[in-house]
Amino acid sequence: MDDAFGEFNTVPIAYFDTHFQREAIKLLPGQYFATSGDKLIVTVLGSCVAACIRDPMAGVGGMNHFMLPTATREDATVRSAITRYGQHAMTILIEDLEKLGGQRSRFEAKVFGGGKVLNGFDKCDVGQTNAAFVQHFLSETGIPVVGQDLCQDYARKIYYTPATGDVHMKRIRRFNNTTIFERERQHRQALLLKG
Repeated sequence: MDDAFGEFNTVPIAYFDTHFQREAIKLLPGQYFATSGDKLIVTVLGSCVAACIRDPMAGVGGMNHFMLPTATREDATVRSAITRYGQHAMTILIEDLEKLGGQRSRFEAKVFGGGKVLNGFDKCDVGQTNAAFVQHFLSETGIPVVGQDLCQDYARKIYYTPATGDVHMKRIRRFNNTTIFERERQHRQALLLKG
């Protein structure tokens, strides 16, 4: 069994998920994980987007979690920052799935996120921008989208099993802490500075 993961300088968190009774990998923003094993990949999304891509014949699959569609000029030169951005996160995940034995012609995708979880920022809808990017990217690369839940006014917790393609999604409308809100403010600020 082989795995590939990033951000380039961090390792996703491995843990045992008691609900699903199996080994799981937790992705934070800017990370991705690709595997030929039977692992559960988990992430929480606000305006960020996650693409779950797999080759059902080769038994490989993975997920990324990106924050914005494209990097700022400064971030584009910092190797540790590039998987925070959709263009790079999508490319790296696809390349790693191919290294694990997947064939792009058989890839299928499920995409999630792009939520509008903060009110009062109509000028800059990061979630909508991320959702439009991932749909365009997959269309351009010829990877069919076989499932999606994008935009709307809620955050999501995604549980993805690449071996089967199964996704369990939990809508999050109430928050127990401010982590998602703080991330959303940071994303929005980065986009405003870029634009």
